[in-house]
Amino acid sequence: MKIPNILTLLRIILIPVFVMIYYLPYAWGPMAAAVVFAFAAATDWLDGYLARKLNQTSPFGAFLDPVADKLMVATALVLLVDMYSIWWITIPAIVIIGREIVISALREWMAGLGKRSNIAVSYVGKLKTALQMVAIFIMLGAVPYSLWSWIGIGALYLASVLTLWSMYVYLKAAWPDLTDDI
Repeated sequence: MKIPNILTLLRIILIPVFVMIYYLPYAWGPMAAAVVFAFAAATDWLDGYLARKLNQTSPFGAFLDPVADKLMVATALVLLVDMYSIWWITIPAIVIIGREIVISALREWMAGLGKRSNIAVSYVGKLKTALQMVAIFIMLGAVPYSLWSWIGIGALYLASVLTLWSMYVYLKAAWPDLTDDI
């Protein structure tokens, strides 16, 4: 088993740990969950770096890495919706999760056409991912409606804007194939 794949599997294993820690009946639970989330997010960067640096890329890793990311982010967003329990946190969570579903389906469909490279990960997509990881970390660790949580909420909204922008970029690239026989 290659090191990057081990890190990706670790990220998936950390999801239930992260959730259990979040729901511990202690005031420090959400902050500890935020630390676990940050560690998992760091392994996302590290596994990609090591895969390239050690020449340990694999089809398994190429499949599992984005799945692990989406599971981790979706789980964290669901916890935030539970924590804040208000529509204006739910909306950006739906935007982010919805975009991930749409783009995953688009990538799968384009791969079936042999054109997956037409919608490769863009700089905007990477920036979106980094910003949403920071936003989620801050919001998980901060007391709701404190100054830090408002900073996290602002970052979540910026990540939502980048989410929509990156989805537009991907859909625009695939549009000729999507509308070929309309």
